[in-house]
Amino acid sequence: MTSLDLFPIGNCQVSALVDRAGRFVWGCVPRVDGDPVFSALLGGEEPKDGFWSIELENVVDIEQHYVRNTPILISRHSDAAGNAIEIVDFCPRFRRLGRSYRPVAFARIVRPVSGSPRIRVKLRPTSDWGKHCREQIGASNHIRFALDTMTLRLTTSAPTGMIEAEHAFRVEHPLHFFLGPDESFSGNLQATLDQMLADTTDEWQEWVRGLAIPLEWQDVVIRSAITLKLCQHEETGAIVAALTTSIPEHKGSERNWDYRYCWIRDAYYTVQALNRLGALDVLEGYLGYLRNIVDNAAGGHIQPLYGVLGEATLEERFAPDLPGYRGMGPVRVGNQAYEQIQHDAYGQIVLCTVHAFFDTRLYRVGGVGDFEALEHVGERAWKHYNEPDAGLWELRTRQSVHTYSSAMCWAACDRLSNAAQQLGLGGRADFWRARAQTIRQEIESKAWRPDTNRLSATFSGDDLDASLIQLLDLRFLSPDDPRFLGTLDAVEKGLRRGSYMLRYDTEDDFGLPETAFNVCTFWLIEALHATGRGDDARDLFEEMLKRRTASGLLSEDIDPNTNELWGNYPQTYSLVGMINCAGILSKPWSSIR
Repeated sequence: MTSLDLFPIGNCQVSALVDRAGRFVWGCVPRVDGDPVFSALLGGEEPKDGFWSIELENVVDIEQHYVRNTPILISRHSDAAGNAIEIVDFCPRFRRLGRSYRPVAFARIVRPVSGSPRIRVKLRPTSDWGKHCREQIGASNHIRFALDTMTLRLTTSAPTGMIEAEHAFRVEHPLHFFLGPDESFSGNLQATLDQMLADTTDEWQEWVRGLAIPLEWQDVVIRSAITLKLCQHEETGAIVAALTTSIPEHKGSERNWDYRYCWIRDAYYTVQALNRLGALDVLEGYLGYLRNIVDNAAGGHIQPLYGVLGEATLEERFAPDLPGYRGMGPVRVGNQAYEQIQHDAYGQIVLCTVHAFFDTRLYRVGGVGDFEALEHVGERAWKHYNEPDAGLWELRTRQSVHTYSSAMCWAACDRLSNAAQQLGLGGRADFWRARAQTIRQEIESKAWRPDTNRLSATFSGDDLDASLIQLLDLRFLSPDDPRFLGTLDAVEKGLRRGSYMLRYDTEDDFGLPETAFNVCTFWLIEALHATGRGDDARDLFEEMLKRRTASGLLSEDIDPNTNELWGNYPQTYSLVGMINCAGILSKPWSSIR
């Protein structure tokens, strides 16, 4: 049965998800938001195409693991007779001639391990969201696939006729496969791919080597960090919320959304987490992306999300040729949320950008001109902090003044004051500090419910929402503030389901939510630790780590009753949660010195 137990590979240009059978079942070209050449993940229960498999005859066991500190996957296939092969899957990524080499390409190397293994190669790409590939042309050393978006060429040392016919053949020496742009492969295929593998390994291991990781749960943090890096479109700096579209939030929910775009909110959490690890390259890339978004807005409305190239229009449509994950459609392309009003985006832009005024490690440290441009974002926060919006959960049919959104607008003004102080602009620092204080007073007045001793998620109602926990991370409330303690107690009692946290427990556009939202559980863990419940926090964190896939990752949602993962995968929120919680809960390095 199709599941989310998948191993991502990628190079920050393209990516693929590999299932436990070693098949490529999801991957888009020429970018993460492109047309899925591998679409089997959304092809129903038994998809006939949209995958790339290399099958050992009579296989009985498949073991998979990543090359240490890389997204390079090793799959070992064995049969009962002692025949075995090893498959190395990766997307090339390394520096060459002073430039980053990250082609629209997927590489596979098949090595015989023991016995006389026989394999069958099935390369069945799709085009135009689930349709059959228009044309397939074979030659002595390559096969061309004409897709709607581009033509791909498989260059290989394996017999192309056997691949086209999907016949089994013996593996007596290493076989190399390079699926990339339709151009002649220069140089010796085996030597070149082996060198690409070595260079890609070095590139990723060097990147990981520069991370400031905690003492405990190092494997958790490293795998999460690598996967977050894979979610960045390195050309522009955009960070997508997940690598997939339309994985349902729960069985038959039709809560199927396309997450292959850059949400200002999700990217904020991602860069905050990676910056704690010292991954400045991700921050720098994203700051460049943000500056272009701010420039294009010209002081006007900023959307909650944009395309990876900064596209403003992400019109939502259905892909009828794909039946969906386990047949649970619809499959959506695009996301209508780009039309929504979500005022928290202004705070997240400032919270990300303000770092550039303080960190002298950056190639480009923020100056007065950058600050003046950022003030336009602050003006939007000031103008809209007490106005209704769709909120961070992106409600489609109703709006309220959300406490989280208003608090993010407060944070925008508060951090602008900090930046102005750093730049020696005392007058502007006072100006923004006064605005921040005004917003704070209104939140404290309109969101506080003395009868229930807690904050409400909206100004108008008495709503309970896990986002209220984030007032601690924003430094709006301190962990010993009675108002926060009362709010935390209410949120935990009202929304916790065993080891998991719901976003909210009220009906939305699609009825009552049935699955827990993984990042909310991590928010709870952070709050438990901050309020002195350290043992409870560690226990809950260890419980969440047990729910990871074999690759060490999480999706967006989890069923509290079955522990099954749902929602788009891998989800940046969830990976951020693992990094942040490991960082605060870990023993210090000084404990072993």
